Amino acid sequence: MLRTFFAAALCGVALSAGAVCAADAETLTGKAAFGDWSKDKPGVVRHITADDLEAPGATPSASNAPAPVERPADALPKVPAGFKVELVASGIDNPRAIRFAPNGDLFIANSGDNEVLVLRPGAGAKPQVFAADLDQPYGIGFYPPGPNPKWIYIANGGSIVRFPYKPGDLKAEGKPEVIVDKLPTGGHWTRDLAFSPDGKTMYVAVGSSSNVAEGMSKAPEGGLSAWAKDQPLGAAWGGETGRANVLSFDPEGENRAIFATGIRNCAGLAIDPSSGAPWCAVNERDALGDNVPFDYATHVEKGAFYGWPWYYIGNHEDPRHAGARPDLAGKATIPDVLFQAHSAPLNIAFYESDAFGPDYKGSAFVTLHGSWNRGTRTGYKVVRLIFKDGKPTGEYEDFMTGFVLSNENVWGRPVGVAVAPDGSLYVSDDGSGSIWRVSKS
Repeated sequence: MLRTFFAAALCGVALSAGAVCAADAETLTGKAAFGDWSKDKPGVVRHITADDLEAPGATPSASNAPAPVERPADALPKVPAGFKVELVASGIDNPRAIRFAPNGDLFIANSGDNEVLVLRPGAGAKPQVFAADLDQPYGIGFYPPGPNPKWIYIANGGSIVRFPYKPGDLKAEGKPEVIVDKLPTGGHWTRDLAFSPDGKTMYVAVGSSSNVAEGMSKAPEGGLSAWAKDQPLGAAWGGETGRANVLSFDPEGENRAIFATGIRNCAGLAIDPSSGAPWCAVNERDALGDNVPFDYATHVEKGAFYGWPWYYIGNHEDPRHAGARPDLAGKATIPDVLFQAHSAPLNIAFYESDAFGPDYKGSAFVTLHGSWNRGTRTGYKVVRLIFKDGKPTGEYEDFMTGFVLSNENVWGRPVGVAVAPDGSLYVSDDGSGSIWRVSKS
């Protein structure tokens, strides 16, 4: 009762535009955590576990793509009390992944226009073209890690390229140097990249070509047993060769290896600064019902197999591949944080600043682009992964919501997320073509 009273009293103070007071924050578990856009609000915490999975087909598989509409003039994303949200850029055709350079310039993958933009935050600032004539650019990284990078790396749909770079550059010099060529193209095209803290390893995420390996109906040449013996655990073949993986290279693009397998679409790749481990934000498969399987974010272990296409969320066999890989039973790693199915996580950023206060330092933010394969719309928000003593608890908290007007109409879809040097949080939104900034009010 006292907790509710004091929370309500605090909510009585004037709030910044877009701020929402989450009186008496709650943690939803089990089926109660399977909410929808109408129940989202900053401060709601969800904790989903593998035990919460329904049977595949428990509900019909829906096709419920959103109807994008123009952002109403008075519409702002909603953020927690004590925070404010502001529009810093608009009119961008297809803003996707975003990354800050060490000097504070924001780089934006404008993927649909095959270019990378740069924005120097400040009053009246507008993005300008840093590099054009790319090929569905998405992931962006600065090398070597630290305050004085010499290169900017860009992940195209089928390659990794780099340009010489020094902090403050607003225009790429010369033609891009191809570092990795012949990455698989088509299907899931969002290639992300990240460098290990010591700068020795470049991780590259390559999503699958299909929903659930429709191009792998034939056994691999030489037979499945021989393939499994000579390949990493859970490696795919046929049209999925080299896909649904996190790959590793050295910074020159050499020493290519499969780091981890069975990750349907790691659309966001980031490094946990506390452990140095790569993390993925992952879109799982479709057409098994409203609540199956869960999407997820997880640290990625070398040599681990995460299930796709034969299993999901541990030892749950996909009925479309029933009996196909008994040798992999019990070998799929369960991810760290499970999201409501079809939320479509796209990017992840770790938060190490003091600017938001001690409750936020050491956590991570994930953008949820939003569902299409679910009867009632979900996602379309930014959530915070909760950590304790450097480890994820499995809980995630609604942080930035309000992009949905109705079960039919959506004006915003979060994609990229990045932490500015001053500790503010930037979010790209390809629904309204905008960049948003969240800071303490």
